[in-house]
Amino acid sequence: MFILCGHSLALAQDSIQQVEAIEGDGIYSLLRRHGFAPSKYYQEFIELNKEKLKETNQLYAGGLYKIPDSTLAKAQTEVETTTEKEYPIFGEKHAKVERSSNRLQNTVYYLISGHGGPDPGAVERYKGKTIAEDEYAYDVTLRMAKELLSHGAEVFLIVRDENDGIRDDRILEIDHDEVVYPDKVIPLNHVQRLKQRTEVVNQLYQKNRGKYQRLIVTHVDGRTKGTNIDVFFYHHHKSKNGKRLAESIHETFKKKYKKFQPNRKYTGTFKDRSGLYLIRNTLPAIAYIEIGNIRSKKDQRRFLDPDNRQALAKWISEGILLDYETRLD
Repeated sequence: MFILCGHSLALAQDSIQQVEAIEGDGIYSLLRRHGFAPSKYYQEFIELNKEKLKETNQLYAGGLYKIPDSTLAKAQTEVETTTEKEYPIFGEKHAKVERSSNRLQNTVYYLISGHGGPDPGAVERYKGKTIAEDEYAYDVTLRMAKELLSHGAEVFLIVRDENDGIRDDRILEIDHDEVVYPDKVIPLNHVQRLKQRTEVVNQLYQKNRGKYQRLIVTHVDGRTKGTNIDVFFYHHHKSKNGKRLAESIHETFKKKYKKFQPNRKYTGTFKDRSGLYLIRNTLPAIAYIEIGNIRSKKDQRRFLDPDNRQALAKWISEGILLDYETRLD
């Protein structure tokens, strides 16, 4: 485990300078390039530039951002414990994960993206190319995993693709080499696929007894032709913890829509779907999420844009944090 100690530094207004973000820059890489320890200066950077950041705290390439004078950073540099770890599953560009907090320390999250392997899930044509549910659900799930790891959680990716990683493309190429943790071949039969995932999660749950454990399942709906839907959530009607998890993420989405789309009413819901195989048979409290309808042109904008996929992952993760930090048990 990595230990992150928080440091807050008062920044004199006369020690501010502006620097340009280059293509591919994130806050951490920009700060590091200019001699700042990212874990110390991350929050200060956001405060200085909150009007210039994307809603997911991403930078605009070519944008000018305020940072403290570099001499201030050098004068106050301290030896700090490393808070960075690499996870190849996220791909070369996104492999490094910076610890931003310990808010989810001693928690375990199992993440399942829908379909995979021989089953791409719902498919649709977009600008002459086929897009598939499993690729977009997996990309959002990877981004979510990275968010949870950054807050100290232990994360198990149940459906895995060792060579995809997080992708910043609109069209995600379809492949069929996904496996189930750790390296199980995914069966063609639908019921056998669900049974395989259930058994893996339940075995891991038993091994981690005594820890705070939750399961998140991510799908892209494809049942209704052309109908746009807001993100919605399912849970088991007998699981108070599952209901609270789904409700916490749902409430987070309501607040985000109110902030970023004030003229549009959020219609996503959370409700009981105890009849679904994974909800009925897995042991951890579960939230089952549908992030949009792959057949809807409006919903396609939600998950084809990589920035929107990042926002989805960020908002889901914020809901997960809300659930954990307001728990009663």
